[in-house]
Order: sequence, then structure tokens, then C-alpha cells
Amino acid sequence: MAGTNRKQKTARDMVLSLALIVVASLVVYFFAIPHDDHAPEIQRVDYRVELITARRAASYPVAAPEGLPSTWKPTSVRSQGKDAGRWHLGFQTPDGQYAQVEQSTAKRADVIDGATQGAAATRRTERIDGRTWTRYTGGRYDALVLEDTPGSTTVVAGTASFKDLTTLAAALKME
Repeated sequence: MAGTNRKQKTARDMVLSLALIVVASLVVYFFAIPHDDHAPEIQRVDYRVELITARRAASYPVAAPEGLPSTWKPTSVRSQGKDAGRWHLGFQTPDGQYAQVEQSTAKRADVIDGATQGAAATRRTERIDGRTWTRYTGGRYDALVLEDTPGSTTVVAGTASFKDLTTLAAALKME
């Protein structure tokens, strides 16, 4: 009989341990793990200092928008000076999509492929603010690529609509 009582205590202890683990798991699930299905708020960045630095260092006119509505949120900025010759400025559009300005002195095809992640040129061009841009589609990002820019390549690309990409391209000032 002593052996049966010990087996009953062991089984009871295992059931109590399992119940405790389930309760602890439920507490962690409901109180410690966030259950927000909304995307996190993307922080606005101030790119003025990087822009001034890039414009001083670059061997080409660096593009940045002027006069974009405040609903366009700058989210990322990167600049590599004179030797690397690269400028990046990313935005969240008013409808939550992504748009970027990429400029580089690297090989034109490499810049376009990197900025669009695989898009190809279409036969469609647009005149935006007196400049000719070629549309690119089919990659991860659609894009507008500025034509006739000796010494550098300028690309406006992203998940944004061509209307928004055109808005960004029209706002670009090159200095």
C-alpha cells in the first residue's frame, strides 16, 4: 500500500506542476507579449545636417526635396562622402508607403538595380519640373530614373504609387 500512495503523490505532483506551467504560460502570453496588430510608429528623422555635409562633399549636385507636405515623413538618411559618392533619403508617404531618393557615382546599372531591386526600364518617360525621367517597373520597387545626369545617377523609387514618386521627383532641388 505504501507504494501505491507514493505513485498517487507523484502523479498528483506532476498534474499540479503541469497546471502551474499552463497558468504561468497564460500569464506571460496575455501580459508580457504585445498583441498590437498595428505597425509601430516610424520616427521622423531630421536630415538637414547630413544634407549640408553631403552637398559639401559630393562631386555631383545632391538632390533633396523642398516644399513636400508635412504629411511626408523623412525616415532614413545615409551619405557616403566624396570617395563613395552615395546619397540616400527615405520617406513614408501620406498613405503609409515608402519612397526614396538614391544618388550615386557608381555604375548607372548598379545604382538602378540596387535602388529598385530588380526593376526594368519601360518605354515611358515623363517630364517633371523640366527634367526627363524614365519609368522602371517589375522589381521590388517601381522607380523614376533621371536622364542626362553626368557624373551620377538619380533614382526616385519605392512602394509608393507613381503619382507619389512623381510628387517627390518634382520637389527635388539639386545643389
